[in-house]
Amino acid sequence: MKRCLRIRVVMGRDRISELPEELLLKILSFLPTKTVISTSVLSKPWRSLWKLVPKLEFDSQDRRTAENVGRSLLLHKAPVLESLHLTGLCDDIDVGLWAGIAFARNVREFLLQVWIPFSMPVTFPSSLFFCDTLETLKLKNPPIEIDVPSPVSMKSLRTLHLEYVTYKDDESICNLLSGCPNLEDLLVHRGYPNNVMNFVIVVPSLKRLSIKDFTGGRNGGYVINAPSLKYFQIERLSGYELCPIEDAPELVEANIRNVSNIVNEKILGSLKSAKRLSLDLSPLEIKCPAGAIFYQLVCLEMYTHKAKWWNLLTIMLDSSPKLQVLKLIDQNQDSSKDGVVGGKWKEPKRVPECLLSHLETFVWTRYDWRREEEKVVAKYILRNARRLNKATFSTRPIESKKKLEMLNEMNGVVKASYSCHLVFE
Repeated sequence: MKRCLRIRVVMGRDRISELPEELLLKILSFLPTKTVISTSVLSKPWRSLWKLVPKLEFDSQDRRTAENVGRSLLLHKAPVLESLHLTGLCDDIDVGLWAGIAFARNVREFLLQVWIPFSMPVTFPSSLFFCDTLETLKLKNPPIEIDVPSPVSMKSLRTLHLEYVTYKDDESICNLLSGCPNLEDLLVHRGYPNNVMNFVIVVPSLKRLSIKDFTGGRNGGYVINAPSLKYFQIERLSGYELCPIEDAPELVEANIRNVSNIVNEKILGSLKSAKRLSLDLSPLEIKCPAGAIFYQLVCLEMYTHKAKWWNLLTIMLDSSPKLQVLKLIDQNQDSSKDGVVGGKWKEPKRVPECLLSHLETFVWTRYDWRREEEKVVAKYILRNARRLNKATFSTRPIESKKKLEMLNEMNGVVKASYSCHLVFE
């Protein structure tokens, strides 16, 4: 439904225009920028009101639209621009012009997501990295290149998203991040081309870090030093050296997915302070350092589509004495499990402490009761989890007869917890 600005005229009076300008600007800031600009034709008092609206969003569809965006930005007069979002098609010259105007207006949130036809990557003006009013910077898509030859200054920047931009060299990353002393949220998505060998992230204030890498790096790596880190996510990291995250005592949640061929096998040891973990790892490639204990871990989510995944489960159960919630997920949509080799799960020599005294919730999504190793794992947990309150099994669609067979088999397991409630979905 399209939103529009309605003006109510009562007894020949324009009542809305009598509202305080501050309130009018706040109302206009919730409307699409195209609609806001169109209000300039309503009456003389409205002719310039749009120029003071603190939030703007432009979507450029062609060359003519891009020129209109530039003209609109030049006419804008707000002393502080709270947010500016620029998306769509443009020429390389527009990037510098738009960003320059925004930063001159003391912009606090700047998003640039553009496509430049038939162009090499456009260098984001390094002079704009000296802006102490900017709090959020989001650069998206391949046409943008980061070239920062020397340290910068962005003292107010707290959120930085770099999605599939390119980088001139390793130093550009170091110089950019070193100039953001209050950065809290960093998102890095990388693709081709790749000019960075060592991606160094040294940010003492950083609380949230998300990395997604499609470059398939070789002879390079990530170095992460973020002692205030609370939320950490890595996805599709392949072939890199990942140095262990230096001490992160405040880590709350970590999500490690689609990681393979990692040179350094100490990923898990870097996450020992986490309270919640989501792991999509192969135990054939990733090992847990001897003696690593997840003393604070209360919720573990594991994916079961990798070869001998149950060996990693054994390690995690034995290393997580306070675990309360265990979730197993098979992300495959069909019944086949590509790459999963046969084998037999070996029960732990002693029952893990978490099963004896803490585990309360067990969830298995896309549980395949026909696979022997899955039945063995499920029955083991039911037989040994003394404080288990609820165990939920959801399966792929199966015929009623086979589902009844599964229900009878699971209900027949002697459970360690008399209060355990079995749920089948």
